[in-house]
Amino acid sequence: MTDQERAPNPVPPPTGSDLGRRVKFRRQHLGLTREEVAARAAASPGYLRHVEEEPAQPGAAFLLRLADALDTTMAELVGGTVEFPPGLAGAAARPEVLVLDTATCWAHLSTHGVGRLAVTVDDAPAIFPVNYTVADGKIAFRTAAESGPAAAAGHRAALEVDHLDNAFGEGWSVLVVGPARMVTDTAEAHRLTAAARSGPWVGARPLWMVLDPERITGRRIRATGFLAPATS
Repeated sequence: MTDQERAPNPVPPPTGSDLGRRVKFRRQHLGLTREEVAARAAASPGYLRHVEEEPAQPGAAFLLRLADALDTTMAELVGGTVEFPPGLAGAAARPEVLVLDTATCWAHLSTHGVGRLAVTVDDAPAIFPVNYTVADGKIAFRTAAESGPAAAAGHRAALEVDHLDNAFGEGWSVLVVGPARMVTDTAEAHRLTAAARSGPWVGARPLWMVLDPERITGRRIRATGFLAPATS
């Protein structure tokens, strides 16, 4: 028996493009045929097949019509959003775990603005979503003095930020651990406010907190095989 005969069947490489797989995933999730979506988008089924299965580069006008036909946005189709998608698809069947270096972790942190802060409140662990800002090599977020995240002041805390691509069953995660402190200097608070990506989600949050990173680690999960079937 030759080595070729002993080797297991290789996994066929994925075809098409990221855009095509997202279009197909969205269409199938809505229960629509290619013909139905093509009619909605004023395109031919053959061209829609090309978009789904080949590395096509359609123009913005067509992408806008296609997004409308699929009841989504152009940003969602091209993967430009930062929202965490719901668990509609299973995890990758054969995932590859890659360790991210510090520079890549910081690059990922800088593209996002929402994370989960882990602190201890009343002797129990708690996790809170926070709008954060990367500034001067630190993580900063706004809160209120009586809120849960404020309990991190004077203690070590952890912030996790991640991105999950539901269509491909892959993503990345970055964890920042270090001491947290309240910002009491007015000039520093003004600098952080000027650098903020967005305002607080839940009303007035006048208190700035800073997490000074002692340790930053990150992982990327890359799909190398087919998606496993969804369990729900």
